[in-house]
Amino acid sequence: MPGENLSRDEARERAALLSVDGYDVSLDLRSAVGDGPGDGVRTFRSVTTIRFRCAEPGATSFADLIAPSVTAVSLNGKDLDPGAVFDGCRILLEDLGDDNELVVDAQCAYSRTGEGLHRFVDPEDGEVYLYTQYEPADSRRVFANFEQPDLKAPFRFEVRAPEGWVAWSNGVGELHDGVWRFAETRPISTYITAIVAGPYHYVTDSYSRTFDDGTTLEIPLGALCRKGLARHFDADDVFLVTKQGLDFFHDHFDYPYPFGKYDQAFVPEYNLGAMENPGCVTFREEFIFRGKVTQASYERRANVILHEMAHMWFGDLVTMEWWDDLWLKESFADFMGTFSAAEATRFAGAWTTFANNRKAWAYRADQLPSTHPITADIRDLEDAKLNFDGITYAKGASVLKQLVAYVGRDAFLEGARRYFKRNAYGNTRLGDLLSVLEETSGRDMAAWSRAWLQTAGVNSLTPQVLLGSEGRIDELTVLQEAAESHPELRPHRVAVGLYRRSSEGALERYARAEVDVDGPRTVVAELAGAEAPELVLVNDDDLTYCKIRFDEGSLATLRERLGEISDPLARALCWSALWNLTRDALMPARDFIDLVLRFAGRESDIGVLQMLHAWANSALTHYATPEWRDVGGQLLAEGALRELRQAEPGSQHQLTWARFFAAVASGEAELGLLRDLLEGTAKMDGLEVDQELRWAFLEPLASHGVADEAALSAELARDDTASGKRHQVRCLAARPSAAVKAQAWAAVVESDALSNALVEATIAGFAQPSQRELGAPYVAKYFSAIERVWEERSIQIAMDVVKGLFPSLQDSQATLSATDAWLSEHEGAASALRRLVLEARDDLARALRAQACDVAAAG
Repeated sequence: MPGENLSRDEARERAALLSVDGYDVSLDLRSAVGDGPGDGVRTFRSVTTIRFRCAEPGATSFADLIAPSVTAVSLNGKDLDPGAVFDGCRILLEDLGDDNELVVDAQCAYSRTGEGLHRFVDPEDGEVYLYTQYEPADSRRVFANFEQPDLKAPFRFEVRAPEGWVAWSNGVGELHDGVWRFAETRPISTYITAIVAGPYHYVTDSYSRTFDDGTTLEIPLGALCRKGLARHFDADDVFLVTKQGLDFFHDHFDYPYPFGKYDQAFVPEYNLGAMENPGCVTFREEFIFRGKVTQASYERRANVILHEMAHMWFGDLVTMEWWDDLWLKESFADFMGTFSAAEATRFAGAWTTFANNRKAWAYRADQLPSTHPITADIRDLEDAKLNFDGITYAKGASVLKQLVAYVGRDAFLEGARRYFKRNAYGNTRLGDLLSVLEETSGRDMAAWSRAWLQTAGVNSLTPQVLLGSEGRIDELTVLQEAAESHPELRPHRVAVGLYRRSSEGALERYARAEVDVDGPRTVVAELAGAEAPELVLVNDDDLTYCKIRFDEGSLATLRERLGEISDPLARALCWSALWNLTRDALMPARDFIDLVLRFAGRESDIGVLQMLHAWANSALTHYATPEWRDVGGQLLAEGALRELRQAEPGSQHQLTWARFFAAVASGEAELGLLRDLLEGTAKMDGLEVDQELRWAFLEPLASHGVADEAALSAELARDDTASGKRHQVRCLAARPSAAVKAQAWAAVVESDALSNALVEATIAGFAQPSQRELGAPYVAKYFSAIERVWEERSIQIAMDVVKGLFPSLQDSQATLSATDAWLSEHEGAASALRRLVLEARDDLARALRAQACDVAAAG
């Protein structure tokens, strides 16, 4: 992979030298169908013409292309020897003129890893589907280009596709004489160009908006998926959220959607949640629900739709210069996705989900040894690939929420409007955004940026309450602490809420004060004299990004009355804080599990409930002492079954508890009930065991040896679809057999025959908490294999293997020592690979500390 890498220094040098006037790209995709070549590498023809200028005539540069072979290269009318100028990753360009034209005729490879042009064969009907995925630098697998975000240009694509297919791209397409020709784009970066082609099911709608000046904007809308999913496709809801989002962004951005049409393609075997290709957004097809799901799933989909839509302005219209400023698109899209969902859709509680779910991702990432400032130091493309993380997305979005509290909503949105108008179709750095925000707010954005964007780590805020003799507050202070590794104390605009029981018994807020916390100790003067609280909630309303701690009285209240907090957001913040205490080995895992058992059944927000289930399972698997795991697992299974039986028939809560019960079931009676529910010999009023729920029940049955290969094959025959195949592969790998584990390991580590989706499914099934002894032989195998995997496989697959197969369930000092030994012996390994191992090592060390805390609790 070193040959495929591109450094920041190389990109800057090339950007200073070149400017691109346009691309013409012709792709012949007719080879996608029919029998492939005997060597197994299936290719397509790609012909690219690039028109560009050079600031220093006579200079040398290069174009990017990753392809099995190049047929012809010409530069300014002169034929070049492909064998001399193409090394498999780059095309050498010498003696450049003022104005240049490069023509490259290549054979590019279809992908099975979700990178470049991915080819998928639907097992249900044999149909072939294609789509592209490029971020951060995989368009060079499809056409020759200058693969960096600051060399923007207009693109014209044409596609020859098999008869009966339809093709889509960023611009509107028309079919003439067997060729799909697409309208020229506005200047955009290479990584957001897109091609989707195949016999997709396509639904259309339209959006219209009349502005104050009387002009009208008409946007054709489209939504597409595989034919096999058409019967499940609720395109009406996709269009509803799309129109609500377009209204919201037009109301607030004062810049009309700039890319013409708006197609949204739900595609198979997708590596990401979605990708913001202008005019042709791609999503993972799992957002089309094959069975009954909760509103949390619809909310998640809506958030992703709106996140990608925000990118049309933050990222596509105005693009970061280099991946250092990735936050200029991802942090804003993550923030705007939740902001617009809460204010423009039926998901008014989106900020509660954000506080409980997205910020948990950020808190974890920000405490890893690989944490980094939001504005990161991205040396090359491998660094960039790993920085699509919880810092760039969720912490960045959290910090933007703090920024809105700091400068005010109106100043923030006016800054965004000026930013778009000044930098449309251009590239920016941090300072370009800060300058407009300084204009609109009058605040010192340089100081704010230094504290929030240019330092790493998360602060902890703890209330300290001094009561007077009459039972009122004499003084309430907020104490701020930072980790030793990242000692920066930041300015926080926070709300401090005081809670006590009402006459109806609920814990309700009776006083609130906003205050600027700065430094180690801040007095909240406004709350002096207030009646004594039962609970003090720092960061009420979730205005800032911090870890919430509690004074002793508040923690005691939560232990007894957590479920009585009436406000869903306040309750979610408390749950999140308690989980952070557990992760930080300040609360025993068994205590957190006890809180879930006593109070999760009263949780009204379904997204929060699902997060509590995930945390409880994680606490049992990783943070509970090994000696207590069987007891804890039995308690969780009994509690889940109790709540399942008590849940309203047919409700979201019933479905959520059914899935959790399956996840924690391990005893003979519990597994027997799952089997009976599958076979129909047991029923629960209102619980529909549809195909997706059947697979959810089958995985624990497979992992505990109750469902064998024949049962899983029979289930695949019942659900002979791409989704069914993924489920079956996961369940097959989950079976409790040394031979099964060896086969799964070989399929992922020793072979590249599986597609990205099946690699993911195999890894998901391989490591089961109930099978720790089966994983023991793979500690040494893991460390002996990962460097070779990193060198030989695509970066996406290599990342999946390195992260997914780390022996986290072998949670012992011996595994920690083996990890340290590998790191010590491989200081020269790729920095991105070392980062992944360091992160896994940190998670393991955290688990061991939490287990020690849990042991202490046991006495």
